[in-house]
Amino acid sequence: MPKTKFQNVVFTAIMATVMVYGMIVYNVALETGGLTGQSFADALHEMPIMVPIAFVLELFVVGKLAPKLAFRIVTPHSRPLVITLAISTCICIMMCPTMSLIATILFKSDPSFPVFVQTWVLNFPMALLYQLCYCGPFVRFIFRLLFRERVSKAQMQEN
Repeated sequence: MPKTKFQNVVFTAIMATVMVYGMIVYNVALETGGLTGQSFADALHEMPIMVPIAFVLELFVVGKLAPKLAFRIVTPHSRPLVITLAISTCICIMMCPTMSLIATILFKSDPSFPVFVQTWVLNFPMALLYQLCYCGPFVRFIFRLLFRERVSKAQMQEN
């Protein structure tokens, strides 16, 4: 979707913010034994730490590797939806263990390997479903609103 470096930075910032917030809310709910209104407020405390980490990781590492991995499965001639789903899945495959490790080290009372593995295993299904079904479509919708392309009548008639 992003066509310029600036658009890529904006898209990544929005995606990192929305994805991280949702995953923090989920982890707060796991930690406290259930989702409450307070879970949404408590999640805001970790945002200033986790959003920049996710943003940098996505922009400079994962965002470059995910398409390379995805195009081992799909081709540039595949349907755009299939390409988007493949790239999004590859992003989750890389971001989830990395962010789970960082969260385990920073926020868990016992930052051990078993706690990391448990955090990763609990986070992955939620991260993948949240990304594919909710966060991804929502962020792409917001991005399209922000970067509407002006299409002339002549261009519309060509298509």
